[in-house]
Amino acid sequence: MEPGMEELMPRLLPVGDCDLAEDFDPTVPPRTPQEYLKRVQIEAARCPDVVVAQIDPRKLKKKPTVNISISGCQPAPEGYSPTLKWQQQQVANFSAVRQSLNKHRNHWRSQHLDSNVTMPKSEDEEGWKKFCLGERVYSEIDALSDNENLGIDYLKVGFPPLLSIVSRMNQGRWLYALLACLEKPLLPEAHSLIRQLARRCSEVRALEESKNEEQISALNLIICLVSRYFDQRDLADEPS
Repeated sequence: MEPGMEELMPRLLPVGDCDLAEDFDPTVPPRTPQEYLKRVQIEAARCPDVVVAQIDPRKLKKKPTVNISISGCQPAPEGYSPTLKWQQQQVANFSAVRQSLNKHRNHWRSQHLDSNVTMPKSEDEEGWKKFCLGERVYSEIDALSDNENLGIDYLKVGFPPLLSIVSRMNQGRWLYALLACLEKPLLPEAHSLIRQLARRCSEVRALEESKNEEQISALNLIICLVSRYFDQRDLADEPS
């Protein structure tokens, strides 16, 4: 390598001349570290000092089109946009809830479980069903679900927290609880999902025909927390 190129591409490790046997063949796989280093030197010496890329100029004339959605939330219906004071109060309340949650979480992490309690592994779906519902309830539900002609007697086995049940509850409270458990800094996937959530809330709010004040307030709350607590300011409602 020429002295000028040595300055542009300095050696990471000092490698001297390798003492090799006379029958050294650089075309076969190296058998020793010295043969490997010698082969690298030979390949590096064969590389040209300057490489020019062959670019088709016709491709440069076409300007690529990239579609990126950077739209914010839809504005609140007239007369229902939350005030800045209200938004700040909701952020303060939410922060207090998260602090209380972390306090309890840290407390219970330091407590030891009873010796007869074994936590299932995170990927063990069946194990978690048994752990949360109990062996008896789980076995009864599992046995009944195998027979399509029989319905599940919920008076006996109760109502496990299935999605079909949860979806009929107040989803706003579930979303609030999930946001309270979301740790900062956000992972890229979580960042994308909460932005989608805020946009979806604004779409539902804009289509609210009856202008139900309680429902609009709940939607405002989710948008407020995503935008102002989780620092997605471009999604925030303009204060009325």
